[in-house]
Amino acid sequence: MNKLIVAAQLYTVKDLLKDKSEGEVRNVLKQIKDIGYDAVQISGIGPVTKELALRYQTICEALELEICATHVGLSDLQEDLDWIIEYHNMWKCHYVGIGSMPNGYKTKTGVIEFAKICNELGAKLNKEGIHLVYHNHRFEFEKFGSKTMMDMLFDNFDNHVEFEIDTYWVQAGGMNPVEWIEKVDGRMGVVHFKDMRIKDDQQEFAEVGSGNLDWHQILEACRKTAVIYAAVEQDAFYEDAIESLKMSRDYIQNEFNL
Repeated sequence: MNKLIVAAQLYTVKDLLKDKSEGEVRNVLKQIKDIGYDAVQISGIGPVTKELALRYQTICEALELEICATHVGLSDLQEDLDWIIEYHNMWKCHYVGIGSMPNGYKTKTGVIEFAKICNELGAKLNKEGIHLVYHNHRFEFEKFGSKTMMDMLFDNFDNHVEFEIDTYWVQAGGMNPVEWIEKVDGRMGVVHFKDMRIKDDQQEFAEVGSGNLDWHQILEACRKTAVIYAAVEQDAFYEDAIESLKMSRDYIQNEFNL
């Protein structure tokens, strides 16, 4: 049983980081470090230029924040793979994630083609010591016949591609996050922690521990499998984004001593 490393998914604070000065970025990342996070997933900060890559490397190293994973677009991986490998090596980051499947692949044949492309990209990344991971949303649980798109990805990804299960979106898709974490045992190093609550008869994003997901079962499933990093994320905010990350971090620390 491994001890999870709790990370902050920077998509949560993207509005505080994108197109901001070096000082502003440093201030946000220092607040995240002070909350109790020792790792971050970089996503939503805009195109990663050489200047931006060096900025995040310098700031994160100074703050002792590990860059555990990223999200990039499929087209970026296809068109600029060498640069993606280069800056992931700069960051000592071993997980690059595809944040979502492009719309053109959301058909029965398209899903299989998408998986084939990912397998090829994953093989190239694996040679460089980097894992390609796929982050799910809700749409992957639409069925084509007897199988969901998520089932088809599970069947068609080879050992060069891993999953990045998002607990909220699995639940929103009508499935059990615990079952999917256990299903991808050995095929997931990074999981997304995101809670769900019901307000005015509608589903809402919620800080970890403030919604209806069973975090004791989720944590147990992560501990039983090969998960290394739990990246806390919030897609939409009802209060302050930094405070949102703090609420989730406090719950995880107080409830599970992580």
